[in-house]
Amino acid sequence: MQGMDQMNQDMMAAAQYKDPDVAFAAGMLPHHIGAVKMAEVELKYGKDPEMRKLAEDIINAQQAEIEQMQKWLKAHNKKASRSLHPR
Repeated sequence: MQGMDQMNQDMMAAAQYKDPDVAFAAGMLPHHIGAVKMAEVELKYGKDPEMRKLAEDIINAQQAEIEQMQKWLKAHNKKASRSLHPR
């Protein structure tokens, strides 16, 4: 999956930050964004009710955490790569 390759590249780029808090937030953003994208694919094509419910739960939880990390980075004037933010 091309999206997985991009997520992995973004996560590795985040490891370059010297501040461990920034590296954590910047590295987790692509991980969470990738999880949301995969869950959206499940909702679009998946048939199993249990997996669809899991996908919905993942989207809800991950979106909230994405917003939390983005707010933290902004509040601390830390800039992650533009590619780390949802498109």
